[in-house]
Amino acid sequence: MAGAGAGGVCPPPELSFGQEYYSVVNAAWTGRRVWLEKRYVGSQHTSEWFNTAGRSVKTGLIACVIVSQWTWAATILQSSFVAWEYGVSGPLWYASGATIQVLLFGAIAIEVKRKAPNAHTVCEIVRARWGPRAQASFLAFCLAANVVVTAMLLLGGSAVVSALTGVDLRAASFLIPLGVVAYTLAGGLKATYLASYFHSLILHVVLVVFVLLVYAASPRLGSPRVVHDRLMVVTGVARDCELPLSRPSQACGPVRGNFKGSYLTMLSSGGLVFGVINIVGGFCTIFADNVQIFFFSTISKYIDFV
Repeated sequence: MAGAGAGGVCPPPELSFGQEYYSVVNAAWTGRRVWLEKRYVGSQHTSEWFNTAGRSVKTGLIACVIVSQWTWAATILQSSFVAWEYGVSGPLWYASGATIQVLLFGAIAIEVKRKAPNAHTVCEIVRARWGPRAQASFLAFCLAANVVVTAMLLLGGSAVVSALTGVDLRAASFLIPLGVVAYTLAGGLKATYLASYFHSLILHVVLVVFVLLVYAASPRLGSPRVVHDRLMVVTGVARDCELPLSRPSQACGPVRGNFKGSYLTMLSSGGLVFGVINIVGGFCTIFADNVQIFFFSTISKYIDFV
């Protein structure tokens, strides 16, 4: 093997500029969050505060945390892909499928706060209601789901950081959790809420910038009317085009299964099928994985929730 050292083992890669840059930025960002948490939020070094954030989190921060917790790597990537695949029906079905479960879970959250106001974890509630066997079963499913989702989010985040900074994918996979562990150890559950607030803030700023670039500042588009006209033109050309896009069969021409092949219609058979799958799968996601995360939001909520 070329470049291999003794015994055929490749030497470890040198620290690139991207790795150095990301390490410094990650350390500075983590330190800033820890300082903000200590300075403005305040915490007590007790097990109760660490696990429940003192049960003092207000409604606004809880809402922001739920948005952040429900925003995965697939939130942007998958919604963009289904918009490419099915037109406007794809992201609308994706958004609706991700909203229904949260609305229904709100009713459960109210009942949890009413009937178990001093609970710490969802497994504690399951044990009190159904016994240790149900708790063991629920704990196994929650642990398995969280392992899978954590690996997925970590890999997606590492890929984004690697693409933006050039940092090695393996290095990013180890560096990202270090910052999370640091501020979580320093401030407990409430520190993660503060981090979620900044995550949501950054995400919304980026989305607003994207919208302004496409619909106001782009030299090729620049207005909703131009975007609409371009989509209508794309619908009217032949499907066997040779544009340099990843999927030639879908690069141009009408969308199969859509009314008149339009990208701007909700009458899409493919979009409808995706919507049903997304809604059903969303219930599995929120009640098998995010159930613990949203229960933590419920448990930490100030008592005026009810």
